[in-house]
Amino acid sequence: MDNQRTRREFIKTSAKLLSARAMLNGRRGNALSANNDDLLMRHRFGLNYVPSKNWYYCWNDWKPENIARDFDSIAAVGADHIRVMLIWPWFQPNPAAVSASHLDHLEELTHLAAERRVDVLVTLYNGWLSGFKFAPPYLNDEQFYTSSKWKAVRELFVSEVNRRMARRENFLGYDIANEINCIWSCNPAEGDVWMQGVFEQMRKLSPGRIHVNGVDHNPWMRVTTFSPQALVAQQEIVPLHCYAHFMGAAKYGGFLQQPSTDLLGAFAALARSYGNNPRKPIWIQEFGMFNQDLPEADIPKWMDLAVTRAVSEGVSWFTWWGSHDIDRRFQFDPIEYELGLFTVENKMKEKGRMFKKLADSYRLKQVQIPQRTLPPPPIERNAETSWQWMLGWMNWRG
Repeated sequence: MDNQRTRREFIKTSAKLLSARAMLNGRRGNALSANNDDLLMRHRFGLNYVPSKNWYYCWNDWKPENIARDFDSIAAVGADHIRVMLIWPWFQPNPAAVSASHLDHLEELTHLAAERRVDVLVTLYNGWLSGFKFAPPYLNDEQFYTSSKWKAVRELFVSEVNRRMARRENFLGYDIANEINCIWSCNPAEGDVWMQGVFEQMRKLSPGRIHVNGVDHNPWMRVTTFSPQALVAQQEIVPLHCYAHFMGAAKYGGFLQQPSTDLLGAFAALARSYGNNPRKPIWIQEFGMFNQDLPEADIPKWMDLAVTRAVSEGVSWFTWWGSHDIDRRFQFDPIEYELGLFTVENKMKEKGRMFKKLADSYRLKQVQIPQRTLPPPPIERNAETSWQWMLGWMNWRG
């Protein structure tokens, strides 16, 4: 993207993002107030940050000028927050030691985002990202969710990260991990207890922030690791990872038909049903569309339909995956390369322009939840019963 144009777009959107920051700054240390409820019921738009240069290997080859250019683009497209991935074994290479240089990099990244009025959600215990496993190279014989040794490792890590993040005004909060159930699984009874303990520590260290557990769709659609009921009850706002591709929407219709375009809103309704809470704030924390499923030219249309219909279902926050494409000199699954709103050269795509249009249209507007009775959730939790529930909610008869 042309640097002058990027700067103009940044200045144009800064005033709007400043109002979002002012609202969020008012919530510090007051996590359960009525004012918080209002903040969670206003629309926000953000991006899962994918560094344009060197992917997340950039933590190990730090060049802040590249991050700054990316953040200029992110601000210009109207994003008010980013979700950032810490690669756990690089940040904590030993059970008893956290890397000071990596924490320095995280601080600098957060500062660069603050200069552009962008808030940062820090995703902590990442052992799974974009199809790769990054498990820490220790405690291999310990059960992840119940081991006291793992507990000590995790507590050290979040404590050290928090020393750097707690004073940052644009620190949104912690995400426990990126889809932690994809690398460490257990029965939901154990997982629910573990999740509650992690949230208790995070809320003690950083009260008044938003702390979430960004699992994928599987705990909502089959029995694994966490119960849907606990995922609703234990979080102020419920993050959902919603991909028509991975969830199997093609079985029920085309990608420009309701099983895909209405999926965000229907998945939100299903989560609320499991929690028996029709007004629970919902965050579509990951969503996107693959070129293998739709031509690139049709993805802006899908984005428009999906977000607009989810807004009509009372979804609060939207965070697209991802900010930038991945350089093809790295080996990834082919579906991962072109999900960004920007190319690796920071050129905005048409879906980036659609994202900006949607963000500018809805940002900070009050969420409106339709007055509609939620059916009870499926008695048996599996993919087919979940889909039948959601298709019924959509009134899809295809």
